[in-house]
Formats: sequence, structure tokens, C-alpha cells
Amino acid sequence: MPTYEDVEVGTTIPPKSYQLGRLSLVKYAGASGDFNIIHWNERVATQVGLPNVIAHGMLTMAQGSNYVTEWADGDPGAVLEYGVRFSAMVPVPDDDQGATVEVSGKVIKKLGDNKVEVDLSARCDGTKILSRSRAVVRLS
Repeated sequence: MPTYEDVEVGTTIPPKSYQLGRLSLVKYAGASGDFNIIHWNERVATQVGLPNVIAHGMLTMAQGSNYVTEWADGDPGAVLEYGVRFSAMVPVPDDDQGATVEVSGKVIKKLGDNKVEVDLSARCDGTKILSRSRAVVRLS
């Protein structure tokens, strides 16, 4: 984990990719109770105008949270605040690859008391999928 003293405003966090396949959607549906048909039935998803089955918004959001937690040495308690706005859907094709969500971040503010504010970027196939994605993280 980076320490508060080591991190400066402008410090970038290396990007990380997360794969979301159809199995990821099934597992998330079971954990969350969100069995909306657009997350698992391609025929219905396309009939209602979607490009394909889409990932749950909260599953997409979780990739940013996972990213910051991993940066904080795997300590979810270090993430004090986290919020996003959804800006695009994540279509998940029925193949061996699924969809790739790439998350990156940059420290934009040192808040004192070992806390930093991190601006996150999440993209899928070059499209920004989360906007106003920010986290406050307590470093050692």
C-alpha cells in the first residue's frame, strides 16, 4: 500500500482490467437478487433495444471499488467514500472473453488525516462507462 507521505497530488495508479463474462452476471444476480431479464437473456435484451445482454450497473460500479481496494493493499475498510454516475452500459457478449472493463485512477487531492481523494476512470471498448467516479481512501 502506498503511504500518505509517498503519494502526491497527480500520482497515477496503474490501470487494471477486469473481465465480465456471462458467468459473472449469473453470480452477481444470485448475490444481489437482481434477476432482471436484460442481464441474462440476449433475445429479450435486443428486443428492448439494447445491443446485447448488459452488465448490472452495480457490478460495473464494483469494479472501481475493487480497483481502489486493491490499491489500498486489499483493505476495503480503507475506502471511506465512493460514488459514481453511470454514463454507458457494458454489453457482455456470449463468448469466451466477455467484456473488459479497464479502470485507472489519479490522486487529485490530499485531504489530511492520511486521506486522499482519487479520481477514477472506467472504460469498456474505449467508452467511458462511469463518470464522476471518486473515492476517498485512508492510507497508512
